[in-house]
Amino acid sequence: MSKFAYFRFMSNNMLTVEEQQHKDEIITLTEQVLDAKGIECDSKISKISEEQLREILEGVRRLRKRKKKKKMIEEEGVEDKQKEELDIVPIE
Repeated sequence: MSKFAYFRFMSNNMLTVEEQQHKDEIITLTEQVLDAKGIECDSKISKISEEQLREILEGVRRLRKRKKKKKMIEEEGVEDKQKEELDIVPIE
């Protein structure tokens, strides 16, 4: 189902080059957005308007942005923890 939505995005030239390069991620996030909107089959996706398709893509982009931000915050926390560990030197 979400693969079909992805191909609709592609055929309408809605995706950026970076989004095209991360096809699997976009498909996974599209699945989440479609589930949240209650869209369950290809026939519904084929009938939705371009405006609704854009709304779905905006939802995908918001999810993707949140996931990237969360990942960056987690990575910064790990780096900070590693720096703290390096600063602690046992005294013998």
